[in-house]
Amino acid sequence: MLISIVLPAKNEALAISETITQIRALYQGAEIIVVNDGSTDQTKQVAEQAGAKVITHPYSKGNGAAIKTGARTATGDVIVFMDADGQHDPQDIPRLLAKIEEGYDLVVGARQKGSQASVGRGIANKLYNNLASYMSDHIVEDLTSGFRAVRAEKFREFLYLLPNGFSYPTTSTMAFFRAGYSVVYVPIHAAKRIGKSHIHPVKDSVSFFLIIFKITTLYSPLKMFLPFAVMLFILATSWYGYTLYEFGRFTNMSALLYTGSIMIFLMGLISEQITALMYKKDE
Repeated sequence: MLISIVLPAKNEALAISETITQIRALYQGAEIIVVNDGSTDQTKQVAEQAGAKVITHPYSKGNGAAIKTGARTATGDVIVFMDADGQHDPQDIPRLLAKIEEGYDLVVGARQKGSQASVGRGIANKLYNNLASYMSDHIVEDLTSGFRAVRAEKFREFLYLLPNGFSYPTTSTMAFFRAGYSVVYVPIHAAKRIGKSHIHPVKDSVSFFLIIFKITTLYSPLKMFLPFAVMLFILATSWYGYTLYEFGRFTNMSALLYTGSIMIFLMGLISEQITALMYKKDE
């Protein structure tokens, strides 16, 4: 089993050398690819000196874009994605690969309690996990973890779906569930990163809501639209019962609520068909 290890990196000169050295000590024959996402420090030079193959973006395109570049460049049968900032322990890589050898298609390193960078991000990730579990009917332990091992051929099927930003783990995990591939979680501990975080609280708070919407629409839109349609239908029926009893007539409000219920249901149904077409493999 040929292994490629992809590290997206932006201004990670302080930590990347140690990360590559630890990986090389475990897997001397592994292909180590550093995708330098428009760094303004010495990330490229440090990574090359440590023995990695470096692909450089001329400007910063985002974490997801770096992942896609790494996946296209990798020649291994299995790709391991991990951060270059010291959060992910290379000693956990064999545990992820062991699950691949057992037959799983995607293995995710699930961060345990105490691994979150802040209370706010911990709460947000909990909400992500609960929502994804509801949508997929699978227990999702860590939807946003960037430490994962995946079968390269299957991962490349979904490159066109992946965003260029930080939500690539969300999209790829839900895509694997949707395609019926086998996904498993391995508990890990994520250390405190070395250097400055690239997360922006205000910007990423907005992204929080966009990711939630993306999760629901990406996997099964009807599961999101149906509860609202049913709620409006019940409300319309209740209002109609009240006006019929009190005034003996059918009101415009009841008609509006019934129409809204039907429209939302049809939107969900059409979205479900569009989503199914998105996942249809190219002949």
